Amino acid sequence: MSHLSHNRAAWNRLAEVRSQFTKVATDEECRSPLQTLDSRGWLPESVTGKHVLCLASGGGWQSILYASAGAQVTVVDLSNKMLQLDEQEARRRGLQVKIVETSMDDLSELRDAQFDIVHQPVSSCYVPEVEAVYREVARVLRPGGLYISQHKTPTSLQITSRDQQNEYVVGLEYYQQGALPKTDDRSYREDGATEYLHRWDQLVGGLCRQGFVIEDLREPVRADPSAPVGHFRHRGRFVAPYVRIKARRIAQQVSVESPAAIWVP
Repeated sequence: MSHLSHNRAAWNRLAEVRSQFTKVATDEECRSPLQTLDSRGWLPESVTGKHVLCLASGGGWQSILYASAGAQVTVVDLSNKMLQLDEQEARRRGLQVKIVETSMDDLSELRDAQFDIVHQPVSSCYVPEVEAVYREVARVLRPGGLYISQHKTPTSLQITSRDQQNEYVVGLEYYQQGALPKTDDRSYREDGATEYLHRWDQLVGGLCRQGFVIEDLREPVRADPSAPVGHFRHRGRFVAPYVRIKARRIAQQVSVESPAAIWVP
């Protein structure tokens, strides 16, 4: 089974059991949708009329918030069950949301320079090459467009277990090839999904190579000093599980073959 089929099946199961990733936007959240989406102030003051792509973002949360804020929303996801939640919630609220079922690294159904904003939650770990995702985002995003993405950090994915001293073991090589093996530590791994480790040069350098300028980078805090040993927030005290990146598409690459390659606006 390919990683696409495997991950589609895994996320369909998570949608059916209504995991924590399938909590649709609440009435309270929809009353202040941009504040809910953007506690860091990365988004413009208004997204009314803007074309927004919620990438690998099915589940009835992000797309509903953007639509509630007045954006023209397209949501892409590999899982049809996750997308059904977006459809159902949009219909219930009288919102317009376009649904596209495809992998995040194949946006061939979408036009060039179609979007003002692309917003992607943690999901790039489910494809082998993160730069293939960046390449597609660069194509569908307008020059000057905003790309907000969140990723699992490489070190977090390298952790395999906890030893007798309750210290977390980095048991996978940084230059891991292929899909990640199953590990004892599942704190930040989704059950049944096929995942891949992306290095910092791929997560950050890959963005730059596709014509993006990074405007901000944050590590969301998942640490709690009172969390018991083994809890995911206990592990978060020692390793930052996620990185969130604000990037802007301001250039196009002329050539990747020539050492004299330049960037032009």
